[in-house]
Amino acid sequence: MRAQHAAQARLQIMNLNATPKQFASQDNFGIVDSTMTAVAERPSVKSPRPRRTIGFVTASSIVIANIIGTGIFTSLGFQLADIQSGFPLLMLWVIGGVAALCGALCYGELSAALPRSGGEYHFLSQIYHPALGFMAGFVSATVGFAAPIALAAMAFGKYFVGVFGIGSPVLLSFVVVWMVTAFHLGNLQVGSAFQNLSTLVKLLLVGALIGAGLFIHSKQPISFLPAPGDTITIFGAPFAVALVYVMYSYSGWNAAAYITGEIKQPEKNVPRSLLAGTGVVIVIYVLLNAIFLATTPVQELKGQLEVALIAGKHIFGANGGRVAGAVICLGLISAISSMTWIGPRVSMSMGEDHWLLRLLGRKNPHGIPTNAIVLQLLIVNLLLLTGSFESVLQYTQFSLLLCSLFTVIGVIVLRATRPKIPRPYRVWAYPLPPIIFAAITLWMMFYLLRWKTVESLAGLATALVGLLLYFCAGKRAV
Repeated sequence: MRAQHAAQARLQIMNLNATPKQFASQDNFGIVDSTMTAVAERPSVKSPRPRRTIGFVTASSIVIANIIGTGIFTSLGFQLADIQSGFPLLMLWVIGGVAALCGALCYGELSAALPRSGGEYHFLSQIYHPALGFMAGFVSATVGFAAPIALAAMAFGKYFVGVFGIGSPVLLSFVVVWMVTAFHLGNLQVGSAFQNLSTLVKLLLVGALIGAGLFIHSKQPISFLPAPGDTITIFGAPFAVALVYVMYSYSGWNAAAYITGEIKQPEKNVPRSLLAGTGVVIVIYVLLNAIFLATTPVQELKGQLEVALIAGKHIFGANGGRVAGAVICLGLISAISSMTWIGPRVSMSMGEDHWLLRLLGRKNPHGIPTNAIVLQLLIVNLLLLTGSFESVLQYTQFSLLLCSLFTVIGVIVLRATRPKIPRPYRVWAYPLPPIIFAAITLWMMFYLLRWKTVESLAGLATALVGLLLYFCAGKRAV
């Protein structure tokens, strides 16, 4: 019981004093562990050395709970636009899982070697130059949170209309964002009990979909065995672009990596927990997508956002499908709330550090960063006006993949430039994990830039604006 309480305390729901999590991990709609705060803490402040009380099983559970999110319920329809063969569709989730695992192993070494808060903000500042760290922080503080809020709001609108049959998806996406923002401006927060409950219900829903799907005879003429032409498909541009949606679904892969300092025997349990947790998620994602494809006509899923609702009606019947859709709506509200609360704190932190952004650092008498919240709301509304889930996701992921790429390559750079710093945990099979992650990421970014040029250049421009602001602003004298 005491161990369980310690594990819960370690998640520290919605507490800014926890360890950081990757900026691209806002897909999770349940656990809002404060690791999502990323740069919300000033990187110059050292935290007390934590006690090592987390074992292998708890660390693996954290990985699983943090990875499984809304992406698995929204991605398949867009992948089907260019890929219809069963084997490549499932390989997307295997390759994405391998990339997530390799990235997590690398983040684990960095978080052990550079044990301060700040995530990529801190890592890139220490490994390369503070300008790159600021760039990563800027990306996180702007689109890193605003874009996932917009994506979740778009999904909410689609699922709500699919479940209740009333309203406009576009209007509903604006309504849910404004309502949640109003709650946070009024110093009201969705409690941790609600966040944890939505996580539990989400996992139960995934289990129910898989369990029921396994007992239903395949209704669709689709094969998951390799077929002629599948190899060409896997190495083609549509596959690389579709993999971007998969990486969005795997957001949160570095959850255990950021609590390296609290894991017993980190040199053994960090890689084991990442391997076990990510492996379980890969199996879940492959099974869930196979069940969606085997039970639901491809034409009904193609291009649709609410794939779980559509498939749920074929698996559970019309009413059961609506229940599944309602559960996802609940989780999407939870995701929007958590990101609306955390994102402005990241902007506020940067406003406190840099005079050019000082307006974002201001708080009202209740300690709420109103300016940062309003700015985030404006960005979210601009993204919602695009009306395109695909474009927003591709734009966001390009800039976030760029930051992750620099961070993972940083493992190699840091070993070369600072070989003697203590490393309680080292990457398994080095240098394969950083090389594999970098290769897959560069492959995705190359085809994103080639096929989705406007969205990719917009993401790159966002990162470059962060660099420009760094050199314009400079550090505030302390």
